[in-house]
Amino acid sequence: MATGATGQTLHGPANPLHRAKKRPHTRLDEHLPVDHRLSKVYRIGAGLMGLVLIAFGILGLTHHIGYFDTGGDTVAGLNTNGALSVLSIVVGAILFGGMVIGGNFASTLNIVFGGLFLLSGFVNLALLDTGANFLAFQIQNVLFSFLVGLMLLVFGMYGRVSGGLPHDNPYWRARHPEEAEQFDRGQLRPVSGMTAARQAARVKMQGASHAGRGSFGAGTSGSRRRTTALDTGTRTGSDSKKP
Repeated sequence: MATGATGQTLHGPANPLHRAKKRPHTRLDEHLPVDHRLSKVYRIGAGLMGLVLIAFGILGLTHHIGYFDTGGDTVAGLNTNGALSVLSIVVGAILFGGMVIGGNFASTLNIVFGGLFLLSGFVNLALLDTGANFLAFQIQNVLFSFLVGLMLLVFGMYGRVSGGLPHDNPYWRARHPEEAEQFDRGQLRPVSGMTAARQAARVKMQGASHAGRGSFGAGTSGSRRRTTALDTGTRTGSDSKKP
């Protein structure tokens, strides 16, 4: 590390990664109408799926099936055993807890468990009719796992993963803080039928086109002014040569 003449330490160029702005963490405020509506959807999704899994697990335990009985028994049209029943109760309780907490936590929980249910469906589909089928899955269980996974993903991604989010959406505001400030200051106003992302991109393009009008590139106002001046000078010189 080098030092200057005054003994001060000379630092190298700053790491460009440190200059990048950190994306603010999204936190839903349920006192706001939009945030309350989103959190309500996340709560309903987590609570509904949680209650279904808890009920399925309790019904399975009442049949006193062996924990790893690969033959299993039928409960509500689905095959089950003791291990699957206990696992269903645990997962259902976690989802029910997500319903109680709500907010961004419930959304993330729905997305995570939705992906896990889809993965479980594929894994257990491969384990059907094998000795490793410890959860006694049948094809109806696989379909049920796919269904629950898709529903959890839909509930969890609602108003969060989309290209058409409005300007007051908390997730869009966290991803685009500068554009959100422009909406708050009144520099950008919501346009009917246009998403916030499209409107912000359109304003940026218009700003770039206005900024380039004073350049001297081909077709710009500066080049046209120079061309007009040259034409005027040429005409003046030609007129002075006439007798």
